Amino acid sequence: MSGHGAAIPMTSQKSGPLTGQADVPGDKSISHRSLILGALSVGETRIQGLLEGVDVLDTGKAMQAFGAEVISHGGGSWSVHGVGVGGFAEPDHVIDCGNSGTGVRLIMGAMATSPITATFTGDGSLNKRPMGRVTDPLTFFGAQSHGRSEGRLPLTIVGAAEAVPVCYTVPMPSAQVKSAVLLAGLNAPGQTVVIEKEATRDHTERMLVGFGAELTVEDSEEGRVITLTGQPELYAQDIIVPRDPSSAAFPVCAALIVEGSDVLVPNIGLNPTRAGLFYTLQDMGADLTFENMREEGGEPVADLRAKYSPNMHGIAVPPERAASMIDEYPILSVVASFADGITRMHGVKELRVKESDRIEAMATGLRAAGVTVEEGPDWWHVHGCGGSVTGGATAATHLDHRIAMSFLILGMAADQGMSIDDGVPVATSFPIFEPLMAHLGASIRRTEV
Repeated sequence: MSGHGAAIPMTSQKSGPLTGQADVPGDKSISHRSLILGALSVGETRIQGLLEGVDVLDTGKAMQAFGAEVISHGGGSWSVHGVGVGGFAEPDHVIDCGNSGTGVRLIMGAMATSPITATFTGDGSLNKRPMGRVTDPLTFFGAQSHGRSEGRLPLTIVGAAEAVPVCYTVPMPSAQVKSAVLLAGLNAPGQTVVIEKEATRDHTERMLVGFGAELTVEDSEEGRVITLTGQPELYAQDIIVPRDPSSAAFPVCAALIVEGSDVLVPNIGLNPTRAGLFYTLQDMGADLTFENMREEGGEPVADLRAKYSPNMHGIAVPPERAASMIDEYPILSVVASFADGITRMHGVKELRVKESDRIEAMATGLRAAGVTVEEGPDWWHVHGCGGSVTGGATAATHLDHRIAMSFLILGMAADQGMSIDDGVPVATSFPIFEPLMAHLGASIRRTEV
């Protein structure tokens, strides 16, 4: 069962050519941060193109609970009347972040240096995920946390009464941890320093500067050093959210493996810390091109054109590329199943602690579909079937939206289609997935139970 309703089994069948334009939703990472930074600013932040998936809507509700006014004007247009840095009010109810690890971790950081208390929970998947990686550094600011074993939700954060700045080296490549520490540093006096050994997506840094924070980034022998001066006054902004590269990955990859396809996916954010999948696909021989490259709101943007690519080959994905495509490995493994040779993915232990254990979930489903997969603690190898995957199985999604969509994409090219046990989680990040793929020519059927 999903945390957001009864399970809805779904099946996708082998499809004819996928053609047309895929207008995917707004970027989820930027949508979360737009709402949170808008709430921490003075004045009215206006947002266009906000992703209206369940995860982001839960973050909007959380900002309301902390005292901000969050208003939908329809069609992805929203406004946030902020309370300023240090202005969060204590919520009078438990904050339910649904399925969103990004939402809960960033919100914890944003409130941890205010003298308030908040309790967080989520759905069955989120409540299994580790929160210690965020709550541990927040204690250095003076915050306290009280949760279940291993720091799992439900969990209560008691914000610091007198916050102090910190210098923290992130022990794993995690934009969520980095961002939580930076957001906590906003309401701490002096300078908070975050050091990351491997660069991760930098939306938080870019957006903090855009809202008026004093922030510098330097490369050193220790890694990437981010210095934030605390207690600034953030000023409301007008934000146009680029479309989500993680969502674009699904119609792009579907076009590459479904015979005769030609799909245009416009206005996709190509932040260097997010675009690793597209360069990996090109390395594999995909017919994938960037058109009309430009910059919007400080972020690089382009239109992606993907065409059926029957001659793709397996590669060793550079481990240093993992942080820029960590959410895209499930759909990459689907493409790898239709390529020639072996696709080797290493340095990906973060996949074990996402909404599900994504290595295990994908490996199990791919094997059931007739694909050979090897796996280890932080690596997995997919043996390509040279363009012909049997399919015909039912994959467990484990309340994970990316697992669900990945196997539905596989079914569009597999000889016997593919089924999933629950399509409900798709709405957390890609609420228009079904009609968008149907518009392109995909065959997806749902069975209510």
